[in-house]
Amino acid sequence: MSGKFIPAAQADREQLDWGTLAWLSRPQTTGAKDLVVIEVNLSPGGGHDFHKHPEQEEVIYVIEGTVEQWLREEKQMLSSGDSVFIPADTVHASFNTSGSTAKLLAILGPCVGSEGYELVDVSADAPWNGLR
Repeated sequence: MSGKFIPAAQADREQLDWGTLAWLSRPQTTGAKDLVVIEVNLSPGGGHDFHKHPEQEEVIYVIEGTVEQWLREEKQMLSSGDSVFIPADTVHASFNTSGSTAKLLAILGPCVGSEGYELVDVSADAPWNGLR
C-alpha cells in the first residue's frame, strides 16, 4: 500500500469499559509495518490498567485533559502537550482522574502480528495490583 487517508468518520473504533479507541494506523487498515497509531479517549474515572508491550516501544501524547501516567512504579500527572516514552517490555498504565474525557495519542512500533499490536495485562500481578 502506498499510503491512505483516514477520515475521522471512517476510523475503526472500539468501545471499552474505560473509554474508546480509534485505530488510525495498523497493518490491516493501512498496511503499516512499523507504526500503530491509536487515538485513546479515557472516560472520566477510566483508565488503561497496568500492561506492557513486550516487543514494542510506545509514546503517549496528551492532547486534552489530565492523566495519571505510570511508568514502571513511578507516577506523574500529564496534561495537554505532555508525553511519555515507554521502552519495549515496560509496565505502564494511564488513568483519567478528572471529571471530563482525556484524549491521548498512542504511537507504538514496530507492528507485531496481524493486528500490529500486542499487549500483556499485568494488572492482577504484584506489585502492580497494589499501586493504586
